Amino acid sequence: MLKEAVYHVARDNYAYPTGADTLRVILRAGRGDLKKATVLYQDRYLGSELFLAEMELKARDELFDFYQAELKLSTKRFAYVFLLDDRIKRAFYTEKGFFEDLRPNTHFQYPYISNQDLWEPPLWAQGAVAYQIFPERFAKGDSSIDPPRVEPWETAPSAESYKGGDLEGIIGNFDYLLDLGIDLLYLTPIFTAPSNHKYDTRDYYRIDPYFGSEETVRNLVELCHRHGIKIIFDAVFNHCGAGFFAFQDVLAKGEESPYCSWFNIEGYPLRTDPPNYETFGNQVAVMPKLRTDHPEVQEYFYQVGTYWIREFGIDGWRLDVANEVDREFWRGFRRAVKAENPRALLVGEIWHEAGEWLRGDQFDSVTNYPLQYACLEFFAKDSIRAESFAHRVAKVQLNYTEAVNLALFNLLGSHDTERFLTACGGSIAKFSLAVAFQMTYAGAPLIYYGDEVGLKGGNDPDCRRGMIWDRNKQNEGLLSWYRRLISLRNSYPLLRIGSCRTVWADNASNIFGFVRFGSPGQILVLLNNSPRRAQVDLCAISWPQEASAELRELLSLETVYLKQPLFIEPYGVKILSEKKE
Repeated sequence: MLKEAVYHVARDNYAYPTGADTLRVILRAGRGDLKKATVLYQDRYLGSELFLAEMELKARDELFDFYQAELKLSTKRFAYVFLLDDRIKRAFYTEKGFFEDLRPNTHFQYPYISNQDLWEPPLWAQGAVAYQIFPERFAKGDSSIDPPRVEPWETAPSAESYKGGDLEGIIGNFDYLLDLGIDLLYLTPIFTAPSNHKYDTRDYYRIDPYFGSEETVRNLVELCHRHGIKIIFDAVFNHCGAGFFAFQDVLAKGEESPYCSWFNIEGYPLRTDPPNYETFGNQVAVMPKLRTDHPEVQEYFYQVGTYWIREFGIDGWRLDVANEVDREFWRGFRRAVKAENPRALLVGEIWHEAGEWLRGDQFDSVTNYPLQYACLEFFAKDSIRAESFAHRVAKVQLNYTEAVNLALFNLLGSHDTERFLTACGGSIAKFSLAVAFQMTYAGAPLIYYGDEVGLKGGNDPDCRRGMIWDRNKQNEGLLSWYRRLISLRNSYPLLRIGSCRTVWADNASNIFGFVRFGSPGQILVLLNNSPRRAQVDLCAISWPQEASAELRELLSLETVYLKQPLFIEPYGVKILSEKKE
């Protein structure tokens, strides 16, 4: 037994409640090392009765297997150990290490399932289809508020250019969003700022006049809610714009300003070229970094966060540069926002593994860039094969609880990345396959505006081109594919909130497959990421639940038989469900 590979801790994503009396435990072991893993558990105080739970293989990567079991006690107090069998010998794995016999006072302890432990992201966000809009580039609605020197809509954008997109443009094209079938609208910053992107906020309480007015915002929020769509805004609290009142006061008064302590200043007088104060990024003078550990800064932005929820009814925030902000700031921000609306959604922009922000005291979700990286390498770049993709997917899935996984913002691209279709070399086939994965995998798929009609673009600022509204220039086939997948997702709850497990990853054919399952039923998704027709033996799949002999092919509504080979066309997808009469 490879003992150094075995790992468990009684917290976070390795031990968490899935119900008021049910604890899920995850065990890591060396890949292929164990024949069997069992959990022996009991009440911490009433320890005379011992219960057993067989563990099942949940996921694996290139080094490890991950086993899972559900433990159930009405008293909610757990003490447990693992009994591991590697085909040669057995050993008890405990909090104190490995033993041949079960010893007292060595158990892992989950002392009590409290109400706080049962936290999960808002139910409405789990499995929701989100749509991201960069307001300056989505649609023009009111030409009377255009910025000076607006350039033609289809001209390639520059870092400083304006095209005149506004909030009225979103309202005027709202039927398009309804037809697409989205559940959530996410807007990048719309508050007063000198740039086209608005991440250099000047006034957090005022809508940028080039975008519209407070009345326009109210109309947009009301329109969303009338049609059952949630809407969240972008919050930039890591830094502000140079025009922010507090920074302007420091520029004017120097050390005499009461706002000096809101920023990390190296000396006086304050200089902007080069800056002698801490900024966002690498000396971006127009974005001075805020001291989010300062009580006055915290209180100011707590008020900002609750104001737009209370007064305008928005449904939450996407939080910019979230991993560079003080943790206590986010804890206080969460308390303030949730007191205003317990069902509000908080999504942190984090580009790496983010488990420490997703423990119920800070965020509900994050931007799932680790999954985006994996999709980029597998679908777009062909730099990894199916097994490596499965390993990467497993790592992401195992970082979080199941409820968090269902709410992660699964994106293929954003305003900060190259367009995914461009990364695919313009291949609609490759891009469509990636979209099929995005729309059927566990999480909240996030569509970056224009992807669905074939909008291309390199890295920022090219990824921020104007939306394609000319029907003759839109890729109607791609748009139809998005609508079809979203409709399928909305028709089958398992594709929104079902559990998820990888069941197929073959390097030779480059087919990747996973099952969404729950009560009732299960849905199998198979993706052929190759230019060749390939075959899958359905009987060789390790289904999470017993599969029916007959399956329904959901995209074509054909009947598929379990004992017959299934052929998948180049860059094709098969979505199969248990046949129900």
